[in-house]
Amino acid sequence: MTQSTRSDDELLRAHVEGDRYAFAELFRRHRDRLWAVALRTVTDREEAADALQDALLSAHRAAAKFRGESAVTTWLHRIVVNACLDRIRRRQAHPTVPLPDGTRSEPDRPVAPEPAAPPVDHDTALDVRQALAQLPAEQRAALILVDVQGYPVAEVAIMLGVAEGTVKSRCARGRAKLAVVLGHLRAGGGNPSPGARVPTSTAQARTASVEEER
Repeated sequence: MTQSTRSDDELLRAHVEGDRYAFAELFRRHRDRLWAVALRTVTDREEAADALQDALLSAHRAAAKFRGESAVTTWLHRIVVNACLDRIRRRQAHPTVPLPDGTRSEPDRPVAPEPAAPPVDHDTALDVRQALAQLPAEQRAALILVDVQGYPVAEVAIMLGVAEGTVKSRCARGRAKLAVVLGHLRAGGGNPSPGARVPTSTAQARTASVEEER
């Protein structure tokens, strides 16, 4: 049986048993969706690449602890989202300072192969990305997984390690704020003021997020 014909569970077991190519195939199979989640959650390409690398290293080392209580993809997404949220918290606590050459003041480290670049931004997709970046990290992660990636609420709850009701609440609050921010961006305004009216529907915001994937 070739690597490409084995299931995710079989690849993960093979990795644990010493197959040095199995995890690379597992990553290749899912890296585009994992990358999309990382990029939209962190909102910075370099930070997203670092977060994805952190997550893959964690998954590589922790594979033997996987008990099959969820799908392998669910397990991988949970590790990626946690790595992204950790980076966001560290960034907020210790903002990086640009160096004279424009790079960031972080130590050099190897970077995981970056998946294919997303399509060229359209105006709507750019607005959605800017609006998503203004949401609290937890709301943004829930909204990306449910509305952009299309995962069921129950599965997202496992990924995030929270109750289903918490996922629904984060999505509802995130959609409401996303619609307000989108409306102000499209109207040429800055950050919305508290209590601002929603000039666009949440359905439009969600559709625009999906269109960015095409």
